[in-house]
Amino acid sequence: MAKSKNAKTIDTSTEEKIKKAARVVFYRKGFAATRTRDIAEESGINLALLNYYFRSKEKLFHLIMLETVSGFVQNMTFILNNEKSSFEKKIELIASNYIDFIVKEPNIPIFMLSEIRNDADGLFESLPVLQPLMQSVFFKQHQEYVTKGKIVEPNPFHFLINLLALTVFPFISSPLLKLVGGVSNTQFEMMMQDRKKLIPVWIKAMMKAK
Repeated sequence: MAKSKNAKTIDTSTEEKIKKAARVVFYRKGFAATRTRDIAEESGINLALLNYYFRSKEKLFHLIMLETVSGFVQNMTFILNNEKSSFEKKIELIASNYIDFIVKEPNIPIFMLSEIRNDADGLFESLPVLQPLMQSVFFKQHQEYVTKGKIVEPNPFHFLINLLALTVFPFISSPLLKLVGGVSNTQFEMMMQDRKKLIPVWIKAMMKAK
């Protein structure tokens, strides 16, 4: 029994070691340029052992990204359902948290696009915390603002799409934007930090648009 428990601990430890190393390599080189050998070298284990735990680079990447997205969505769900925070405060937190998250995890936008394109139903089932969105405090506050005349657009999805587009699109199109704008990676990141303050301002302006 003790031997079995010890083996399980080793298995879990090795898996986490591989996933931690994979995060580092994926972050540094991106998914396309990463080889499983790179991950094995980063984790300090041989390639055969890595392949024993994770059959392919794609499977490892998918698992890591899904775990990462799941943790973030749970955090965002807490923000959306916080009874004590105002509608305006939620907008600020959504923009700020999303930007910080994607700066830290630059592979996330491409992963999400790929998952949505290939298997939107599967992604929805993998992230069940997305389901209560329509019943969230955030959406209820939006409807209250519509009733009071503080927001012109009555459809909460339009509102959410605008908010997410302003937050996520620059990261998805960052290679093109950097090229067209002639900005470095550092300059681009500084611009994204600026957007944490600017997006709530733009959203508030759109809320009052006639």
